[in-house]
Amino acid sequence: MSIFEDTDIISGYSRAQAIKDGTLVDLTGVSRLFRYPVAVTSAVWAGCIEWPEDIDHPAWQNQEGRLSDVLWMTFCAIRRNSHTDRVTVELLVVPRDRKVTEPELVTLEAVCGPGDDAEPVITIQFPGED
Repeated sequence: MSIFEDTDIISGYSRAQAIKDGTLVDLTGVSRLFRYPVAVTSAVWAGCIEWPEDIDHPAWQNQEGRLSDVLWMTFCAIRRNSHTDRVTVELLVVPRDRKVTEPELVTLEAVCGPGDDAEPVITIQFPGED
């Protein structure tokens, strides 16, 4: 007998649905650094990775480089703290605001938890996002 047998499910929002509707951005297959599927929240994508090619900004940036930075710094944080399911990731990010050209320190967290089929998955998010 399961402890959840008499529990009504209020909401069932799967990781696959979150990826489909854009709440999560699936990065699985983008990097060989991780053995588990990886996704970032849409807020992390917009704030730390996305860099439109036509943006008029004095700082030399591109989306591929920003994606690589997020993934590499996450990988390093996980390697330093492999004994836990939640790690802090710090990296420097140049904001897309044209007035700012210096990178700013950004704190993210990588969470390893169960996916839709209870398989391990990694989600990179801002602290407080769930």
